[in-house]
Amino acid sequence: MKQITANQNVGLWIDHKEAFVVFSHDKKAESQPVTSGLEKHVRFSEHISDTGGLADDQRDVQFQVHLNRYYDEVITHIDDATSILIFGPGEAKGEFKKRLEHLGFGSRIVGVETVDKLTSNQISVKVNDYFHK
Repeated sequence: MKQITANQNVGLWIDHKEAFVVFSHDKKAESQPVTSGLEKHVRFSEHISDTGGLADDQRDVQFQVHLNRYYDEVITHIDDATSILIFGPGEAKGEFKKRLEHLGFGSRIVGVETVDKLTSNQISVKVNDYFHK
């Protein structure tokens, strides 16, 4: 459940499988997991192109559409944020940043960092440390 405060600081650990949204206020943190529904190796139904080959482009488009839905779902959890810290291990953090910028949230991004997989407690600590140093 989202909590709205005057200065809504949000930290977000994200990869293609899941995101952990952390609301940081008064040196306390509340986190929410969001899953993408994607497995590590996504297999969309195979389509045969006119030349008899698999339509890789179509699978790429389906993958991107699915990611955009996932990113949009994450955005619904943070749309009241005044400051957004994005971090994670792979490409998802950069893709998510671009999605935020495309939807008009770019000015709220305060940082993008590369970090490995973290536990939910480590994510909360990182977000609190960032916003309450």
